[in-house]
Amino acid sequence: GAPKQSKEMATKEKLQCLKDFHKDILKPSPGKSPGTRPEDEAEGKPPQREKWSSKIDFVLSVAGGFVGLGNVWRFPYLCYKNGGGAFLIPYFIFLFGSGLPVFFLEIIIGQYTSEGGITCWEKICPLFSGIGYASVVIVSLLNVYYIVILAWATYYLFQSFQKELPWAHCNHSWNTPHCMEDTMRKNKSVWITISSTNFTSPVIEFWERNVLSLSPGIDHPGSLKWDLALCLLLVWLVCFFCIWKGVRSTGKVVYFTATFPFAMLLVLLVRGLTLPGAGAGIKFYLYPDITRLEDPQVWIDAGTQIFFSYAICLGAMTSLGSYNKYKYNSYRSWPGLHCLPKSCDNDAAAHILVHSFFYYASLAWTG
Repeated sequence: GAPKQSKEMATKEKLQCLKDFHKDILKPSPGKSPGTRPEDEAEGKPPQREKWSSKIDFVLSVAGGFVGLGNVWRFPYLCYKNGGGAFLIPYFIFLFGSGLPVFFLEIIIGQYTSEGGITCWEKICPLFSGIGYASVVIVSLLNVYYIVILAWATYYLFQSFQKELPWAHCNHSWNTPHCMEDTMRKNKSVWITISSTNFTSPVIEFWERNVLSLSPGIDHPGSLKWDLALCLLLVWLVCFFCIWKGVRSTGKVVYFTATFPFAMLLVLLVRGLTLPGAGAGIKFYLYPDITRLEDPQVWIDAGTQIFFSYAICLGAMTSLGSYNKYKYNSYRSWPGLHCLPKSCDNDAAAHILVHSFFYYASLAWTG
């Protein structure tokens, strides 16, 4: 009886020690990444990677990466260039043939290795580490010109708070004698035949002579645009504070950055559909020119658009997936199944929006 009781007591003590170990040792340390153990800190081991606080944080982060210039600007331009609705045929072929599989693969690689776009390759195959570094170089180059466009948008945002929009009239210091307002061109009666090809709109002159301050050539660099430089600094600061605390800050920022663009697109879409000439623009969008599919460049543009707009092969999806838990069922609740259709809808809405405004602008300028 006594040896049996002592053995049971020893078993209970072991179980209690294991419970205490999981309760006290494996709990996250204050101010550290979740899962960081005190013995790892004492030995100087790097902390375990942070994880998304909820599934919706990851979904919105991925969705936010789909809403950008590749959808709003580049996609309508490529549709216009490559046969309107006919461009959607190679677009969806590349989407389901290469876009979806590669997108899913990148997320799984990040989740499996719990590493970013560079170090994940060191775990898979160190020989391929150069792929990660090349991706970072590409992303850096993309950021350089993306951030400038955001600075332009910020400048326009500040200018739009004026009582009178500076690009609505020709009475500013940067305007030239060739500037002609839309109302002047429409309502002025003349007895001679003239051509308006040499006239420019106040919108174009505001862009070229105020925002960009274009110089005559590369041999005349001009002076520094302090207003644009400050806008550029502001945008860089906003980007920094969005990511400086890792997923704790990024996971909260995406609630705005991933939803606000869709709301603005909806507002602009409603406005564009109510403008004169919107029907002609939508008709051109929906009317396919099938003969354009014989051009190999159409298929090249469709493939590059998929990889560009969905941020594939840039390491971004790998980094976002690395913050998932190791046993997270990405296949069953894969955010791409929710985000990619949203991005396709976003592409279509942006295309209708752009063509509506463009046809209205062409009607307004040609009278």
